[in-house]
Amino acid sequence: MAATRPKAEAGTATRILDVAERLVQTRGFNGFSYADIAAELGITKAGLHYHFAGKAELGEALIVRYSERFAEALAAIDASGLDARAKLDAYVDLYAQVLSGKRMCLCGILAAEYQTLPRPMCDAVIRFFDDNEAWLTALLERGGADGTLSLSEPAADSAQMIVSGLEGAMLVARPYSDPERFKSSAQHLIASLT
Repeated sequence: MAATRPKAEAGTATRILDVAERLVQTRGFNGFSYADIAAELGITKAGLHYHFAGKAELGEALIVRYSERFAEALAAIDASGLDARAKLDAYVDLYAQVLSGKRMCLCGILAAEYQTLPRPMCDAVIRFFDDNEAWLTALLERGGADGTLSLSEPAADSAQMIVSGLEGAMLVARPYSDPERFKSSAQHLIASLT
């Protein structure tokens, strides 16, 4: 049985992840150091290493936590009882919410740095996108079957287009500081499926 950390230690690890996530989503993984996190939290770098042996382990923990939260959001969309088109809109809104907080999708920004990331992080980024595409593929197939969506190509191809399009739209909207630019692109992308 795994040993559990005392509550204060678990709280510190969560705070570290919270700060690191914000830094990755605003600066990129290579744009911050352990010193940045330590200074912000008022702890030593040794304290950070106690919770996460190195930046690679911290990065992998970030992706796992982000992916779990995203999966929970997708499960909530599935349980909503909405039709496929409304679920697709809710999916787009997950990205819009991140962008409205002046952040990028964690895995999207990591994909931009992919060649510089440790292998476990690369694998976790790919899993995030694969999981999203699998969820979208199932949604698109259901929407095609019930007539709420109109697919001109295989659902898996459309799912890949949606993920790529939303991630790209976030990236391009970012320098303009204009969430409406993202929303317009996303609406056009989704309109092609209805």
